[in-house]
Amino acid sequence: MTQPPRVIVVGDVITDVVAVLSGPLMAGSDTAAEIRFSGGGQAANTAAWVAAQGVDVTLVGAIGDDDAGRDRAAELERAGVDCALERIEGTATGTVVVLATEDERTMVSQRGANLRLSVAHVERALTAVPDAGHLHLSAYTLLDVGSRGAGLRALAAAREHGLTTSVDAASAAPLRRIGAAAFLSWVRDVDLLLVNADEATVLAGGLDPAAQGRALTAAARRVVVKRGAAGAVWVDRTAPVSVAPARRVAVVDVTGAGDAFAAGLLTAWLGGATASAALNRAAELGALAVSTIGARPHP
Repeated sequence: MTQPPRVIVVGDVITDVVAVLSGPLMAGSDTAAEIRFSGGGQAANTAAWVAAQGVDVTLVGAIGDDDAGRDRAAELERAGVDCALERIEGTATGTVVVLATEDERTMVSQRGANLRLSVAHVERALTAVPDAGHLHLSAYTLLDVGSRGAGLRALAAAREHGLTTSVDAASAAPLRRIGAAAFLSWVRDVDLLLVNADEATVLAGGLDPAAQGRALTAAARRVVVKRGAAGAVWVDRTAPVSVAPARRVAVVDVTGAGDAFAAGLLTAWLGGATASAALNRAAELGALAVSTIGARPHP
């Protein structure tokens, strides 16, 4: 294993309002919950987990020129993330209300400044980190029309700079609205595509995970299908399929588990780990994430 190169993460910065419900949501009435305000956003969470592994990381995104944006930037800097955040005047920093149960989460989103991430800012940010070796893109950037140009430019610029690339498919519902053909054309030839079970079904149909991964390698060089408690599958165009089980832990809050998984996978793989070892490291961080409240690593 070697020290991974600097990772650039591009995508969303969010304030999470996490409500861990005591039981089923009682529509039209009251449901007791433990409620917490914290930093969130798929890209920001992944960057924080990458930094927690001792790997240099730069987060490229957009925040509002407001207290929430300043708070989000400050906490990321404290976590060891180098922030290249575009401040958008007159627009609020994004907010997500997360309703979490033992094994599921439902999100209500206001994308806010994330919709305004610009191509010019992405280009400046990538030019400013010549030591970077990898770019990881949250697909929320591609799925929102306002930021799509910035996401596409991030992938193109990464290739121009000789960086390897990865994309996290982000969310099944917007993928379904966009359509598999369009999305897969945007991520064609990325080095690594991460999808969860629902996203894999949207993009590849109702096949078994290994078959879904093989189908998706027509677009991406490598595909990881995340299956929660059922583990994960790694499919490479030129190598055998690798499968790893999930860790068995008491689940407290699944918010951010996929982002922790991505960080573990990326840092291990970029450090030279085998597919199996990278999956196992990803599973370790995913288990750590679900065992605590919140989407970020704890100090």
